[in-house]
Amino acid sequence: MPVAQSWNGVCVGPLPLRMRKPTQLWNPWLALAAQTALLGMEAQQVIALRMMRLAVGGARGQTEAQRMVTEKPAALAEAQAAAFAGAIGSGKPVNAGKKALGVYRKRVRANRRRLTR
Repeated sequence: MPVAQSWNGVCVGPLPLRMRKPTQLWNPWLALAAQTALLGMEAQQVIALRMMRLAVGGARGQTEAQRMVTEKPAALAEAQAAAFAGAIGSGKPVNAGKKALGVYRKRVRANRRRLTR
C-alpha cells in the first residue's frame, strides 16, 4: 500500500484511495485539454486565412463573410447533438467533450483546406 511521506521522508500514513494516482483520474481530461489547445491553434490559422480573404474583397470575400455567419449555428447544433450522444452512450462526461470537439475539429480542418486552395 502506498504511503505518504513528509518533506523529510518520514512516513505519515497511507494515501487515501483517491490520491494514489492522480494522473490516472485526470488523464482523459488532460488529453482533451491538449486536443482543445491544438484546435485553438488550427482555428487561428483559419481566422487568419479568412481575414486575408475578406481583405481582398470581391465576390469571394462576400461569400466568405456569409459563410462565417451561417456555419456557426449549424456547427453548434451538430456539436450539441454529438455531445449528447457521447454523454448518453458512455455515461462519462469526458466523452461528451471529445465528441463535441471532434465536430469542431472536422469543420475547422475543412475550412482550412478550402481556404488554402
